[in-house]
Amino acid sequence: MRTYHCFWLLFWAGQPHQSFLTPLSKRTSGFPEKEKVLVLSGNSRRDLHRSKRSWMWNQFFLLEEYTGTDYQYVGKLHSDQDKGDGSLKYILSGDGAGDLFIINENTGDIQATKRLDREEKPVYILRAQAINRRTGRPVEPESEFIIKIHDINDNEPMFTKDVYNASIPEMSDVGTFVVQVTATDADDPTYGNSAKVVYSILQGQPYFSVESETGIIKTALLNMDRENREQYQVVIQAKDMGGQMGGLSGTTTVNITLTDVNDNPPRFPQSTYQFRAPESTPPDSPVGRIKANDADVDENAEIEYSITEGDGYDMFGITTDKDTQEGIITVKKALDFENKNLYILKVEATNTHVDPRFLYLGPFKDSATVRIQVEDVDEPPVFSRPAYIMEVKEDVPINSVIGTVTAQDPDAAKNPVKYSVDRHTDMDRVFNINSGNGSIFTSKPLDRETLLWHNITVIAAEINNPKQSSRVPVFIKVLDVNDNAPEFAMFYETFVCENAKAEQLIQTLSAVDKDDSYSGHQFSFSLAPEAASSSNFTLQDNRDNTAGIFTRKNRYNRHEMSTYFLPVVISDNDYPIQSSTETVTIRVCACDHRGKMLSCNAEALIHPTGLSTGALIAILLCIIILLVTVVLFTALRRQRKKEPLIISKEDIRDNIVSYNDEGGGEEDTQAFDIGTLRNPEAIDDNKLRRDIVPETLFMPRRTATARDNTDVRDFINQRLKENDTDPTAPPYDSLATYAYEGNGSVAESLSSLESVTTDGDQDYDYLSDWGPRFKKLADMYGAMDSDKDS
Repeated sequence: MRTYHCFWLLFWAGQPHQSFLTPLSKRTSGFPEKEKVLVLSGNSRRDLHRSKRSWMWNQFFLLEEYTGTDYQYVGKLHSDQDKGDGSLKYILSGDGAGDLFIINENTGDIQATKRLDREEKPVYILRAQAINRRTGRPVEPESEFIIKIHDINDNEPMFTKDVYNASIPEMSDVGTFVVQVTATDADDPTYGNSAKVVYSILQGQPYFSVESETGIIKTALLNMDRENREQYQVVIQAKDMGGQMGGLSGTTTVNITLTDVNDNPPRFPQSTYQFRAPESTPPDSPVGRIKANDADVDENAEIEYSITEGDGYDMFGITTDKDTQEGIITVKKALDFENKNLYILKVEATNTHVDPRFLYLGPFKDSATVRIQVEDVDEPPVFSRPAYIMEVKEDVPINSVIGTVTAQDPDAAKNPVKYSVDRHTDMDRVFNINSGNGSIFTSKPLDRETLLWHNITVIAAEINNPKQSSRVPVFIKVLDVNDNAPEFAMFYETFVCENAKAEQLIQTLSAVDKDDSYSGHQFSFSLAPEAASSSNFTLQDNRDNTAGIFTRKNRYNRHEMSTYFLPVVISDNDYPIQSSTETVTIRVCACDHRGKMLSCNAEALIHPTGLSTGALIAILLCIIILLVTVVLFTALRRQRKKEPLIISKEDIRDNIVSYNDEGGGEEDTQAFDIGTLRNPEAIDDNKLRRDIVPETLFMPRRTATARDNTDVRDFINQRLKENDTDPTAPPYDSLATYAYEGNGSVAESLSSLESVTTDGDQDYDYLSDWGPRFKKLADMYGAMDSDKDS
């Protein structure tokens, strides 16, 4: 070691420009304890031998963040082959060579050209070589060396978060964990104390504390109450160099919130509450709201209200509004001012979530007194019953009282009441009521068989205030009396065979009664007195509400008597006894030997095997009449086709010719000239009918020319007389139009010839309402009106 130290001194003695000195212990650690021996290349394996290294080198150290103006000196390389004559040249390669690190090629001095940061790169590995300047050949093998960057305290501790958020329950014990903060230092933790961080609290005492080595924040004060203070801001410092003076530091903020616990019981702000409720308040309606205050929040402030005692315990109820935590007092039963006008209740408010840790703070409930004053209102009359059921016999006289309803004003004033019947429930006005005492009486006869129950509604209203009214249903049952005689259950029409024998049953009778019998109907049957002795039939009462008709003699002759009408008397056994006389129709019919009906006189009866002879004859006559009608209709159609009136559309004769033109009035000279009618000579006499061949050819007879001033009626009468006496006139039915209405027509003229002479405009809109047959006319006159308007 002494030898190395001497070499080191000699080394530094020869380096007058070194900018700093590494401690000896650090420097000497870079030197080898003995000379390095390299295996030189260029010889064979057998020639290999150990030789002394021929040039000096070292492991270099630099401090980071050099602030000098000159290049920072690193160290010197020297070879034993260097004679100092400049024949050798030193070359540097590796990390940062030529840029960050430079070497003097003549002397071997190495310098750093830039500031170095250990946090960016702590170690640089370079390679050095000495070559002959003239030949360019290396005189030494390439050797590798290291430059280490020594750390300085140039980085302050940094927290992992800028702001921390934490929460703890209020009333926590001292030392309760809150949160842990962490800071890191980029400096070298293996070199000195540059990266050793210590935590301390700058703000937040005496409520919280922090462990210096771990950064764990804990509570430092007992019974911190959220209701007094909810938010805390704590500032934590992290300092390196173990917290010694000169160390760098960083800070962070920790926001701590106290969460709520149920440590406050509910409290009513007042001991007594007053409310008023009208007696007309319906059940389940709210009367008022009360609220107990709780300093806690969320579920710790939830309150349950209840009525613990009081004279209105069964009249009122209370529920909790979950949104506002208020107690809602409601009516459970109908109130009555006249019975009780004041109720006193005791209401209790209790927390629903109680924390056993804080029971020592007192009971978590409170109570208050509630006074409810019932107010009087004008109430409608009240009936003595919710419904009335009455009974009345159907034979009671009109204006008979059948029952009474009673209602009275429940108010203290006891206003008088009047009664009436709701006519919507008694449209026929069968009943009426005394408006003063409420007695119901009949106003029309009753009939149980028509309507058994009458359901009416009676209205009771205060005389002073008719708006205050109430209703009650009245059910009236009509009781039965024996006022209906029994009658046949159906219409009886039967037959007896001509070959019938005596005492033969031909029909069984039964009866019904519209009246109601509590013990059951009992009918008796008998023949009417006038038929009892002279009848050809007998009647036997079966005593079971039925009777049988039997023949009295052998054989019946339908030619002597075809139909028998047998009067039967039916009586009941109720009081008063009612009886009626019904008639049974018995026809005499021809039957076969088995008693099966064949025919009854000339009338057709429904027979199980088919139609009777009379019915078949009637059907045959109908068919014959239909055939004759068809033949006659066909013959008439053929007769009409023998003489066609018009064979071709070119047929020219005195017929109706429609031009679909109304004409232009008297001023239209181009229209049809009536003078042609007045001048028969203008007609071509040689034109004859072409649709038929005349049997006798008559020469046409000329008629006198009518005067121009002849009245049209006289002209037409003259032409009509001539045609009547003219043997050449058409001998067939034809339509002759003379276009004359006559004088004094009620409908006046329908011609448009006179429309041009009227002074005022006419409205033809009504033609549109006459249907599609007048549509063309409506369009024409409507267009004329439009032209006039334009």
